[in-house]
Amino acid sequence: MSEISLNNGVTIPQLGFGVFQVPPEDTQRIVEDALAAGYRHIDTAAGYRNEAGVGAAIAASGIPREDIFVTTKLRNGDQGRAWDAFQDTREALGLDFVDLYLIHWPVPSQGLYVQAWKELEALYAAKAIRAIGVSNFLSDHLDTLLESANIVPAVNQIELHPSYQQAKLAAKSRALGVAVEAYSPLGQGGDLNGNAVTAVAKAHDATTAQVVLAWHLAAGNIVIPKSVNPSRIRENFAAAALTLTNDELASITALERGARIGSDPAVAAFTQL
Repeated sequence: MSEISLNNGVTIPQLGFGVFQVPPEDTQRIVEDALAAGYRHIDTAAGYRNEAGVGAAIAASGIPREDIFVTTKLRNGDQGRAWDAFQDTREALGLDFVDLYLIHWPVPSQGLYVQAWKELEALYAAKAIRAIGVSNFLSDHLDTLLESANIVPAVNQIELHPSYQQAKLAAKSRALGVAVEAYSPLGQGGDLNGNAVTAVAKAHDATTAQVVLAWHLAAGNIVIPKSVNPSRIRENFAAAALTLTNDELASITALERGARIGSDPAVAAFTQL
């Protein structure tokens, strides 16, 4: 599996496995399936309420801890207590350290994400976290954060898929040295049925999901598909071996239509508590 080098030298597997909306009671089994398929990067969040299942799967796998990259995230309602919230997360995961910890949403109406970032910087200095970053941060949120930050975020995890590429935000993030990570990389399935994707899939005897994931990988995105189906988990992982031509990549890039699926980070204000 190819890896991306973050701005502090830590490397992250480019293709990971997400557990958004995976029921807590199913998480251990599904993450065990993902690890068995070859994934070594697992993405969870306190707001998903399934960190314990992720930790249990890692413990049960027999895979050395240092071989698995674990990302989790600070809940919106915990931005005023980020240090203590991280201790709760670490206890839920049953891990001594976390590889990447993200502020899940900026929630600008709270006015707390800069304060939360300072606490993440302290956790990073204490070596409780190997890299720190943000999620759903728009251009102005990045600007505000960087005015007082001592550490540039390693990652900005954003909604990104062929029909919603956020090209300007992605370019700005990269220009700042912030790696781009795509969530909802398949448009929650909505980007898999177009003629361009199906034509490329047919040409390569691949699934449409593999084609879209290969497009992400070619663009340099870190990408975290999610499935609860063991065969699809394995199929998605196989996307790492698929190489598309420049014309095929361009045909998928041309699918941009500004089709956001998730909440708008400019106004999103849910607590996740």
